[in-house]
Amino acid sequence: MLPALAAPSLWPSSPLPLRAAVDIAGVRYLLDPALAATALAFVAGGIILGTVSGLTPGLHANNMALLLASVAPTIPGPPRLVGAALLATGVVHTFLDVVPALALGVPDPAMAASALPGHRLVLEGRGREALRLSALGSGLAVLLAVPLAIPVTRAMVVAYPTLRAHLPLVLGATALVLVLTERDAVRMLVGAGSFLASGALGWLTLDLNPAAPLAVGGVLTPLFAGLFGAPVLVDALEGNGVPPQGDATVATAPRTVARLGAVGMLAGAVVGYVPGVSSAVAATVALLAVGGSGARGFVVTTSGVNTANSVFALFALVALGSPRTGVLVALETARAPLNLPLLLVAAALAAAAGFCLVPLLGDRYLRRLRDADYTRLSAAVLVGLGVVSFAFAGATGVGIFLIAAALGLVPARLGARRSHLMGVLMGPLIVGA
Repeated sequence: MLPALAAPSLWPSSPLPLRAAVDIAGVRYLLDPALAATALAFVAGGIILGTVSGLTPGLHANNMALLLASVAPTIPGPPRLVGAALLATGVVHTFLDVVPALALGVPDPAMAASALPGHRLVLEGRGREALRLSALGSGLAVLLAVPLAIPVTRAMVVAYPTLRAHLPLVLGATALVLVLTERDAVRMLVGAGSFLASGALGWLTLDLNPAAPLAVGGVLTPLFAGLFGAPVLVDALEGNGVPPQGDATVATAPRTVARLGAVGMLAGAVVGYVPGVSSAVAATVALLAVGGSGARGFVVTTSGVNTANSVFALFALVALGSPRTGVLVALETARAPLNLPLLLVAAALAAAAGFCLVPLLGDRYLRRLRDADYTRLSAAVLVGLGVVSFAFAGATGVGIFLIAAALGLVPARLGARRSHLMGVLMGPLIVGA
């Protein structure tokens, strides 16, 4: 059973004297200004951390969450407020991680056809528009996810036992759709090979527990850094950096943006409940189902999936007791109580902040990189990914990172989707590893 959203108080165990009581629709809400100010301070701290982590190249939200998990028990303050800060960090990160993703890894214009959708917009001088499309996708997904989370979660709770029992079939069908919807037979073959090869890599490495400097480490960090981060940067080593960007006008019709935001929200629900399905995979399948809208559609939908997943994964944790994201693992590590009203307020405030910060900081980010030495910057970030891999998984992690990076170069170089590389998680789940 899901707890009711209309709780008698956001912080029922507050030791401080109550300052006011408000009756809304027959429900009495007890308000404490001092405690509310403390809660806002914690959420603001989470927003700041999420901003820093989101703008840091190569730092995935789950990596940041695992780092926070290691220090969360030592943070002074009520665990429920620490939990609110952790969730705010994760939500803001899902808004702002698009900024370095768009600004770094931009290839030479001659390689635009094989570039990521967001990079194609940057090469066309539409990077500022892409930032706003991403913010709109994330913002719309949150607006829709919060009111729909309870009915969607109730439906998923009913369907989950059947889904879990047939998970290999569901994931296998998803992989098959990705392969069969490639543009020609050669790309289908490349996609299938990439899926199988990444699945084999995951099967060989996911159960490893190598010694590493960070106690909260693991092989997921070097795997994802190698498969998805390094290849983009390698392709950008000979790039010309961020070209001059045009105005920020969003060329996509508002109705289309709204439709794509809704699609992202629904796909985010799938990611929140189905193990092994990433945001990119869910966005790709969703766009195939509704008819894609090119690079702009992919940016809106993928951003919506990322952020909606933060909301739905929270409800999945409450309903099923299974954390689906690194942030929720951090919540459990910090032993933060699942005070759903408080956490939803924190998520809403963080989403509002993230929506404003994307264009505000993103435009500056793009301008600053126009004058940077792009080759050295890309090389520095590549080295940084290697260092992060070592920190999370030691020397074994560096080896995994290099192997994954070599494999990650294959799909884009041969014109296939990078999302086939999610076989690294989907493959072992399909075979029951």
